[in-house]
Amino acid sequence: MQHQKKDKHFIKQPIYAGGPKAMGAFISSHLQYPQEALQQGIEGTVNIRYAIDYKGDVAEAKVISGLGHGCDEEAQRVVRLLKFDVPKTRGLRVLYHKNIHVHFNIPAPQSTTPPAEIQYHYTQPTPANENSPTPPPAGYSYTITF
Repeated sequence: MQHQKKDKHFIKQPIYAGGPKAMGAFISSHLQYPQEALQQGIEGTVNIRYAIDYKGDVAEAKVISGLGHGCDEEAQRVVRLLKFDVPKTRGLRVLYHKNIHVHFNIPAPQSTTPPAEIQYHYTQPTPANENSPTPPPAGYSYTITF
């Protein structure tokens, strides 16, 4: 008779589909830098404590340490968009608490310089034909754009 191994954790934690990298990608894609913080040059990290209900939705999000200038509200908004997979916990409706760091970094300015272009033309001399007054040009040309 085989002895069944006992589960190590009584209450299973919620999991974001795709793991932590997918959650970071979701946050960075939905995060909109606040205009006031952008004008003031504010960068940093907002720490948020959030609660996940038994359905996998974020029930509440509270700022532990923030930056101000609209960054705290934006971080809360993005964290409330998260959706988790919650395993069944023996019929109990458990409220899970987790912490997350939302980073605000000013995006690098986009380059507005026009692309560089290099043109190279090569014509190979051809022997003159006695019947035609001008020989046809022979050769090739390249255009390289950066």
